[in-house]
Amino acid sequence: MEDLTEQKCEACRVGAPSVTPEEIKELQPKVADWQIIVEDGIPKLGRNFKFKDFKDAISFTDAVGAAAEEEGHHPRITTEWGKVAVTWWTHKIGNLHKNDFIMAAKTDAIYKKYPQP
Repeated sequence: MEDLTEQKCEACRVGAPSVTPEEIKELQPKVADWQIIVEDGIPKLGRNFKFKDFKDAISFTDAVGAAAEEEGHHPRITTEWGKVAVTWWTHKIGNLHKNDFIMAAKTDAIYKKYPQP
């Protein structure tokens, strides 16, 4: 199977199918540092990233934002000094879609370019 970072997000519409429990079992290990969290009944992928300073945190935020814009799939990003929280879910279906796992993998790839604290 093609690496998630090599895949493109597909345009999502209201009523698009969410990932099945079987698909989650297949996809979750590929983004093992991400947690499935539930907020207001909506499952989401969340991860906190640590940085040595605010400059790297904001640079990472910008890079994730650029990747999101390129794919047409946008996360919630919270940037603080030395920390960025990223949460992916598919707003139109109020659930997880394969796009969320693709973007989590791409976010991980972006993070690898930064010095680890």
